[in-house]
Parts: sequence; structure tokens; C-alpha cells
Amino acid sequence: MHSYLRAIGFENFKTRDEIQKLITKTVQEADTRSYVTKDGEKLLGEFCKDFADEIGICVCGEFNEEDKFLYDYYYPYIKGEGISTKEDIKIQRHAANESYAGICDDLRVGVTIIFYLQNMVPYIKNQNENNDLLKTASLTLSALSLKGTVMMPIAKTDRDKSFQRKRTREREKLMNKARKGDETAMESLSIEEMDTYSALSKQIKTTDVYTLVDNYFMPYGVECDQYAVMGEIEDCHETTNSLTGQTLEIMTINCNELIFNVCINKKDLLGEPQPGRRFKGTIWMQGFVNYPEN
Repeated sequence: MHSYLRAIGFENFKTRDEIQKLITKTVQEADTRSYVTKDGEKLLGEFCKDFADEIGICVCGEFNEEDKFLYDYYYPYIKGEGISTKEDIKIQRHAANESYAGICDDLRVGVTIIFYLQNMVPYIKNQNENNDLLKTASLTLSALSLKGTVMMPIAKTDRDKSFQRKRTREREKLMNKARKGDETAMESLSIEEMDTYSALSKQIKTTDVYTLVDNYFMPYGVECDQYAVMGEIEDCHETTNSLTGQTLEIMTINCNELIFNVCINKKDLLGEPQPGRRFKGTIWMQGFVNYPEN
């Protein structure tokens, strides 16, 4: 069983028979079907079915010589909205399955974002045609969560928000220069880090850490596409799994200007989400690559 099935409302699907019935239902009643030939020999298939708006299960596998579909793996998904980043993207195949991980260096969060690729078929088609469209593609990120907490916001004036945005832009410019080998930019970033550490070390003795830290985005556990995050909730709404009736919370999170959607089972979310409040939790990051139109 995929551990993140719970996040999209399949909390009680635990036996092999229940999972097999769910996979069969997804393939037979799929909302979208995609096919692609890999290595000029095997025909791969991808079947996706929504059980809520833009939330569902994807089943992937290949067809044998008798044109019978043999599934290899499945995964739950939530399709994101808008453009999360336009930074350079790299794609690599997983070792165990015909599935793919994406890699993107986004300077706003300060770490390399690794995500599970949702639209595998277009990527393979572009590879077959030797099209290098990743250089001009954008990325829409989304995430599933098994545990989260809603926190109250830090009080900020419009001037504070404007100053924070300005600092973020300046830091992005410095990091861009540092990536190109600018020693002055590297030195400025090092000094800024030391000043921040010194200021936090003094304030942490008397102030709660979540009052000092507005947001964060950092790797979590041993799997490279899972993260511990905290960010501002820009939008939120509830939806229902059409098969199980379980309630899901959908939140649009802003983590230092990186914006993505998060889906979590309402049972696993502590607190009441509202725009302006903060979400803190662990997530499994997914990504949809938006290729330019021909």
C-alpha cells in the first residue's frame, strides 16, 4: 500500500484485495489515458482517475505481446495550479520502476527541490524525439501530507511585508552571482548568514522559535522528495473523496515566495486553516512539467 493514499481519503484501504480493486477501478474508469513507446519496444500506459477535483490515483505499467495491460506501480496525486518556478529542471529515472524524479534549484528556498514527476508520458515522448524542451519548461509543484498543524501568523505591517520581499529579491540576485563564481557575492552571503545566526542566538533565549522563523523548507527523512515545510496559507478549501466520503483540506502554501498546493486528510490536520495563518507539516513533493507549445 502506498503510504500517501491516506492523504487523498483512502485511510481504510489496507488489504491487498482492497488495493487491487482500487487499481482495477482506476484503470477501467480512468479519466485520462496516456500511451508511449519506450526504447522502440515496450508500450507503456498511464491511467489516471480523479476521486476529487484534480486529486486521484495514477496507475502505470506496460502492455505485453497479447496487448494486455500489466500494472507496475500506482501513486496518489494532486494536480497543482499556476506556475511554481521557471528555474532549470532536470529529470532522472528511478532505479526500481519506470518512474521519474525531477530536480530543480530554486534560490528562494535555498535547497535543491526534488519532486516526483507526474507527467511521465510527455517526458518520454520528448526524449524519443530528441527534443530538449526542459530548458524552456516551467514547473507546477504540489504536495501530499500525512501530518500537519495550522499556526497563527506573525504580526506584520505592509511595510514589513514589502521589506521582506525586497530582501528576498536581493538575496536571489546574490545567490545567482555566487553560482556564477562571484567571490564578492559569496562573501556577502556568508556575512549575512553569520549576522542572522548571531541575532537568532540572542533572541532564541527569550522568544519562541516560531515567532522568529516565519517559514522554512528543508529535507525530511531518508527519501529525497519529502520535506518539512512551514509557509503562509494563501487560500484553502475543503473537498470530498467521491468514493470514501472522507473530507480533504486543500491549501495553497507560500513558502518564501515558492507557491504550491498541499492536500491533507482533515483528520490529520491539527487546527483550522484560514488565509493568513501558517501551515507546518511534512510533505511528499510532486511536480508537473509545463512544456512550451509547439
